[in-house]
Amino acid sequence: MRTMPAKRKTSGVDEDAYGAVMQQEATLTFKATHFYAVLVVLAFAVGILMGYVVWGRAPAAPLVVTQVAAPQPQPQAAATPTLERVQYSVPVEGFPSLGPQDAPITIVEFSDYQCPYCSRWHEDTYQQVLDAYPGQIRFVYRNFPLSFHQNAMMSAQAALCAGDQDQYWAYHDKLFTEKALVNNAEGTALGVESYVGFAADLALDTATFEACLTSEKYKEAVQADVAFAGGLPPENGQPAVSGTPTFFINGRRLVGAYPLASFKQIIDEQLAALP
Repeated sequence: MRTMPAKRKTSGVDEDAYGAVMQQEATLTFKATHFYAVLVVLAFAVGILMGYVVWGRAPAAPLVVTQVAAPQPQPQAAATPTLERVQYSVPVEGFPSLGPQDAPITIVEFSDYQCPYCSRWHEDTYQQVLDAYPGQIRFVYRNFPLSFHQNAMMSAQAALCAGDQDQYWAYHDKLFTEKALVNNAEGTALGVESYVGFAADLALDTATFEACLTSEKYKEAVQADVAFAGGLPPENGQPAVSGTPTFFINGRRLVGAYPLASFKQIIDEQLAALP
């Protein structure tokens, strides 16, 4: 019968018990090692996640605010800048005029008998202005025939020839009344006979009138009006007289066929400033 060897004891400890303890410690050590490894991995993962949350994703394109949901109110138009006013001095003596010579308001018109805007102003506003300020306006007419109006120069001379018979203003009104002929759609230049016909309608001495017109007695006077207007200083970068009609109301410039209200505004200002 085989005899089993006796169990070896070391330092008084049973070998089987010792082996069991050692195996248990190894298992615990192994498990603790795995636990710490897993913990390190989790900590790393949590660190990445926190960095992702705190620092954000990859840099995005800058955000552009369009204000579609709540648009701002449209900005108001910029205030009209204060314009520099030129106080013009326009001679009136020796030129056709209506009204008292000492009237507080003097209106000088540079005009063209063929100009459709001049004709419109004459029809719509001219008499209204005079009627609104009876006895307070001296109205002076000066010529500015435009070069591309084939009948403007002759018409200006014809009115001045009528003035030799004290019928300037009657002929002046006649020319605007005959606008269909003076500013005809065909662009036809009127002959002397047409102007003599207008003079006959006003009971003028037609022979005297015709002699004046054919001699071009007032051609240089009309050209002098144009030259004077062209020599006036500009206002805010614009020529003083660049088109018709252009008005000077006590030296205040107004360009265009404006209605009565525009004239009243300037005239009332001028009257209020009088001593």
